[in-house]
Amino acid sequence: MNKILLIVGLLTVGCVLKAASDGTPVTQPVKLQAEAFPLQRVQLTDGSKWRRNQQLDSAWICSFPVTRLLHSFQTTAGAWAALEGGYSGKQKVEKLGGWESLDCDLRGHAIGHLLSAYALMYANTRQEIFKLKGDSLVAGLRECQETIGTGYLSAFPEGLLKRNLKGTSVWAPWYTIHKIMAGLLQQYRLSGNETALAICKDFSAWATRFLSEENLNRYTDGKAPSAEAVRQRALRNEFGGIGEAFYDLYALTGNADDLRNARFFYHNEKTDPLYARDFNMGTQHCNTFLPKTAAELRSYQLGLPKNPHAAASDVSAYEMVNAFWHEMIGHHVLAPGCLSDKEHFFDPATTSKHLTGNTGETCCTYNLLKLTRELYALNPADATYFDYYERALMNHILGQQDPETGMVHYFLPTQTGAYKLYSTYDQSFWCCVGSSFESHSKYAESVYWHNPGNDSLYVNLFIPTQLDWQERGIVLRQETRFPQEETTRLKVSGSGKFTMLLRKPSWAGTVSVRVNGKKASAKTDKAGYVVLRRNWKDGDVVEYTMPMSLRTEATPDDPHRVAVFYGPVLLAGQLGTEEMNCWSDPQKHNDYYGYDYAVPASLRSVLLDLSQLKRQDGLMWMTQDGIPVKPLYETHRQRYVIYWQTH
Repeated sequence: MNKILLIVGLLTVGCVLKAASDGTPVTQPVKLQAEAFPLQRVQLTDGSKWRRNQQLDSAWICSFPVTRLLHSFQTTAGAWAALEGGYSGKQKVEKLGGWESLDCDLRGHAIGHLLSAYALMYANTRQEIFKLKGDSLVAGLRECQETIGTGYLSAFPEGLLKRNLKGTSVWAPWYTIHKIMAGLLQQYRLSGNETALAICKDFSAWATRFLSEENLNRYTDGKAPSAEAVRQRALRNEFGGIGEAFYDLYALTGNADDLRNARFFYHNEKTDPLYARDFNMGTQHCNTFLPKTAAELRSYQLGLPKNPHAAASDVSAYEMVNAFWHEMIGHHVLAPGCLSDKEHFFDPATTSKHLTGNTGETCCTYNLLKLTRELYALNPADATYFDYYERALMNHILGQQDPETGMVHYFLPTQTGAYKLYSTYDQSFWCCVGSSFESHSKYAESVYWHNPGNDSLYVNLFIPTQLDWQERGIVLRQETRFPQEETTRLKVSGSGKFTMLLRKPSWAGTVSVRVNGKKASAKTDKAGYVVLRRNWKDGDVVEYTMPMSLRTEATPDDPHRVAVFYGPVLLAGQLGTEEMNCWSDPQKHNDYYGYDYAVPASLRSVLLDLSQLKRQDGLMWMTQDGIPVKPLYETHRQRYVIYWQTH
């Protein structure tokens, strides 16, 4: 266990770099200003919605036999000889559908997400089944890789990657490779699976040859007359976070070829303008930008010099990514914390025209939350990071999952009268299904942080959890019904002197702190944290109260189109179930995209007079017209409104 934790810490700060034989500079990783406690140290406590969601997710991901998950990999590799109906009578495999079907270019991506989810679940719950599932899947993938014999591994053949270099039609093969590689690295980091790392090393050796100038020159033509032009052409196809994955591998190996592979995926066309502070996103695809900026930030964290492919700039990767993030949060994020309409940016000055059934691709929020964590680690004094993190995690991610079946949605509609459209069990496997496998397994990853000196504890989220702060001999248990109530309670077991910093959210009124029943003298620092410096004793209890109230947020272009919040909670009007079907049809091609919600005319615009909104019980209100109102994260199988008309 200690070995695994060491690996996690080393990768986080990039301390495993070695001198490369070709003279690659030995770098000094950037010192993080705050570090999240690893999932092994923070457990969700039973009874909360967070824990129930995690349990639904765990049941789903555990229900897939490993033979089903390996089927496309084994078929591609030739690891089995198959006849009709299965593997020569050895075993009959029910094939996966949707985006994991054998006729889909993206097949294999969800298996990568599952590798990550098994590792995350194992780290957080310590349940052996997740270790066994992950180990079995990794072993099967290793067999496929060894059968191929070149180091290559995927659920599709190399031909798709050759199509990518040729510039012919293909659906995002490097995107899928990223998910697989990221999952393998999680298996190594969190489950201690050495084979997973060996697979990544061998794959990277194959990629070094495949991405070499010699090989790229084989794909030159009139439109791409040089190896560099072939590289640029290949990167016009969505490639996800493969660059970041190679940086992560380089952090472990110090191998110059791994670094070269990471740098290959610098996309000049999209990333150079960001360094030049050009954030006019037009109608570009949202989710391709977030992994690109994450890779740049990872390079910065490792202390690496500017990518040799990049245009000259005096702006650091951190400065660029931080400015890009603030642009997204300040101008492009919708009320639930999500981005995009039909996966694309739009002019914020036309927001009210883009409140459709296709807003809020969940993968965008998944990636933006990830980027937020990395930026916060570099600058915990910026209070906007966790104001956003809390908003998106609570109002989008927590409510993505149907509470009865565990199925999830792709888009989060902001169209009045629409509803959440859920996936199928094994015939969808959209990208947002894959990211959901991870999202609902790692709620605890950002609740508690500590400073490098390990003498300050940040409490950033108010979720029922228990922290084991081993270095200080402290166990901290957070008991709360937040946001159903305004107070969270933190009980200290163990003793010692340290500083507890309680995040003061931007939505909160005048906060108050009591320690052991008595009002505490606590200062608020420049970052907005309530600071408690004490020599803590076993049994001390902190009660932290954050007053909540109703407030509205208008769209940038229409002051009369507003979303309503209570504290951090986005509220949704419940509009009934008339002519509603909330389940995706696997017989239709990606029916979630452009789905017709058949909104009745009477529900297309809903008026609200906030002064007439009457509280009923808990987080329930009633409008002047008798419309029930409750949190969006608790709104399921129901038409709803989150952007109301005030006139």
